[in-house]
Amino acid sequence: MEEVVLRLKELLFPSIADVAVLSVDVNFEIVRIDAQCIADGAVCPVCGAWSARVHGSYLRFPADVPSGGRSVVLQLRVRRFTCENSECARRTFVEQIPGLTRRHGQRTERLRSTLAAVGLAGARLARVLGVSVSRSTVLRLVDDLPEPEIPAPRVVGVDEYATRKGRHYGTVLVDIETRRPVDLLPDREASSLAAWLAERPGIEVVCRDRAPFFAEGATAGAPQAIQVADRWHLWHNLSEAAERAVAQHRRCLRALVPATRDPEPGPAPEEEPSGSPWPTGHRFADRTRSRHASVHALLEAGHSLRSVQRQLGMAWHTVKRFADAERPEDLFKGQWQNRPSVLDDYMSYLDDRWNEGLTNAWKLWEEIVPLGYKGGSYQRVRAYLHKKRTSPRPVTARPPSPRTVSGWILTRPETLRARTDSSSRPSAPNVPNLTPSPDTSGPSRPCSPTARASDSRPGSTPSGRTTCPASAPSPLASTATSTPSPPD
Repeated sequence: MEEVVLRLKELLFPSIADVAVLSVDVNFEIVRIDAQCIADGAVCPVCGAWSARVHGSYLRFPADVPSGGRSVVLQLRVRRFTCENSECARRTFVEQIPGLTRRHGQRTERLRSTLAAVGLAGARLARVLGVSVSRSTVLRLVDDLPEPEIPAPRVVGVDEYATRKGRHYGTVLVDIETRRPVDLLPDREASSLAAWLAERPGIEVVCRDRAPFFAEGATAGAPQAIQVADRWHLWHNLSEAAERAVAQHRRCLRALVPATRDPEPGPAPEEEPSGSPWPTGHRFADRTRSRHASVHALLEAGHSLRSVQRQLGMAWHTVKRFADAERPEDLFKGQWQNRPSVLDDYMSYLDDRWNEGLTNAWKLWEEIVPLGYKGGSYQRVRAYLHKKRTSPRPVTARPPSPRTVSGWILTRPETLRARTDSSSRPSAPNVPNLTPSPDTSGPSRPCSPTARASDSRPGSTPSGRTTCPASAPSPLASTATSTPSPPD
């Protein structure tokens, strides 16, 4: 019998000492193990004094790891010892078996570690394994796990994260060599970063973006470290600068649209030799012609002017004027004639600016006022441009966007040739402002704006406009130069 008990102990508790298995009861759903601790005494958890004086005992029923799909419950008899240290605040204490139980624990240590290992899916997986546990308990077990020991990083990356975008930001610190997050700071202040870096003097390199608070914090907290800009922010800033530069030459991109063949003009309809300044379709001309025809139709039918006035709801003098006119064109007088306009001298300028891509009526009006357009109003310019907007236009392909062209700039030539065929890839001579000069050599760099060294905004010049230097390489030419590859 003693040999069987020892075998059960080695089978059920192979790594736990001072535990004796008294019996095992197996039924259809539960395996109940009757065990007790056989140690001579225990250590007081408060003062650490050894005690062998037993005060009493009771049964505990902690759940254990399942066996064969059955739930395992320990019927563990534990003893309560009396602390023999008279100065100790605790008079009695219960023995705990290392590796098996803990104070107020409802599960054994190995079951706790198993549930914590399966993580958030533990509640569903535990039912399959035969352990009844809620998801809140699994979360609590995972939260109770000790924080892993993270070695101090040698190369640390610093960036910001948003808990509420546009409102609240924090700082994330990443070990660049292992590519794992190290810590989170609740804000992005320079003082917080400096305090964190000062606690880790082994940091040699700080990889950060160009935010001023990160620069101040890295300088104050790790003066011995080398500060570098990470590849993603370099590439991101480069692409933004290229896109802004291309956007300044948006009108040049219209030259990339292939010219569509205009349809062959058909025979023009013969115009009526009426000599009318108002063509058919004008609301005033059509209304006048309709009333003139109605008045003369009633007069030919024998109606008097008074009768025509009552039937058409017109004043007698108006009916008399329509009756005296032999043709509708005789009534087109005064303000309805095609008189010269103060805008006639500026229509050619407006047409040129419209074809260049400027379609804002207010901006065009502001441009022609210094040219001498003094007496005219903005509404006249707006009405003239409204005709252009509502007139049918030839169907053409959409020009490439500045983002697309900046993508051509930042892509290696061999990759660009592989992604686009010769028919869809534009050529550099169509965009003279973005064409490289013949003496451009070395690695190709994207079209970047020129800026003063004292200017805090990249891409601005003393005149306030972004320019594209003539020496910048073309985003569209298939040159043999290479561009830096984007980050993986």
